[in-house]
Amino acid sequence: MLIFKIFVNRLIKILGHLSKLLCYPFHYFFPKKRFTIPSYAKAIFSSKNPARVPRIIWQTNYTDQVSLPVYLNFLFNRLMSPRYEYHHVSTEERVEFVKKHASEQTFTAYQKLTDGAAQADLWRLLVLNIRGGVYMDIDAHLVWPLSRLINDEEDELYMLRREGHYNNYFIATAPNSPILDRAIAIIVDNIEQKRVDKGVYHLTGPEVLNTALEGEVVNTLLYRYVCVQGSFTNEHFQYIDKPRGKWTYAENDSLLK
Repeated sequence: MLIFKIFVNRLIKILGHLSKLLCYPFHYFFPKKRFTIPSYAKAIFSSKNPARVPRIIWQTNYTDQVSLPVYLNFLFNRLMSPRYEYHHVSTEERVEFVKKHASEQTFTAYQKLTDGAAQADLWRLLVLNIRGGVYMDIDAHLVWPLSRLINDEEDELYMLRREGHYNNYFIATAPNSPILDRAIAIIVDNIEQKRVDKGVYHLTGPEVLNTALEGEVVNTLLYRYVCVQGSFTNEHFQYIDKPRGKWTYAENDSLLK
């Protein structure tokens, strides 16, 4: 079965890269054409069986007006998750969610973040801890049907980049997770102590999740069997209206107000 999953992974990557290649002439001839990511889409097929991880997909981006490759990436994920409802949350809606649901200390910390990716790092942990479900980065795509990856009885699925190292661009969890509580507390402390010298990756990103997961025994899968990035899209298409908008360009000293 693992060999078959790897085969499917490679097949999807080929499909994604071909579609991405064709999108260059499309956007050359239609440079202003954008596609709308819906703020909400109901599940294509309803499921009567209850699940510990709610059947909700969460995504966020600096805009819901996206290039064709990003939209194709979105459509592919919908095809791979027909039993899941979908939510795309804007920058403004993230602020309102944190203000409404998080502690005053956490909201104050969130407001100090200046980088959109860092804000999304903290928001994804909060929305998953409060509502539960599945978070995926906007450029990530599934390589296997989501309902086959997460059993109804499982509380979480964390994704390994390599042995002992976790990614945070895909997280699936039931609400009220002690691990996410710990990760949120680490981020808030990092912000309050202004630990910006190592950038977003350590301030709010994957390093925080890895620290929170130290010593924990959780349900995990290697990323190539779950979710990968960059097949359908790339930095150019993701930030087509925001050049150099990726978090890797953010200066460490400018990460906090």
